[in-house]
Amino acid sequence: MLREIKYLIFIFIICLFVFLTGRHYFSDINKKRFYRSINNIDERINIYAEKLPLLRNDTSNIIEYIDQSDIKKKKKFNFWKLLENNE
Repeated sequence: MLREIKYLIFIFIICLFVFLTGRHYFSDINKKRFYRSINNIDERINIYAEKLPLLRNDTSNIIEYIDQSDIKKKKKFNFWKLLENNE
């Protein structure tokens, strides 16, 4: 008998929790708070973006061009010939 009463109380508490949570979630007050918070977050992002410092561009003249005639010609190796020489 006590077991059935305990299960009935558990089911009642779970149903009450689901009902009160759904009622709060779908209330007009919660929807207004949600939309206000979204607008507030957008305003905070805009304020933060205005305060960001701009960094100086230091990427000019980074690439150095090298003439191909200055590079010494390297010996070309063939993989199979290297294996044959090591035997």
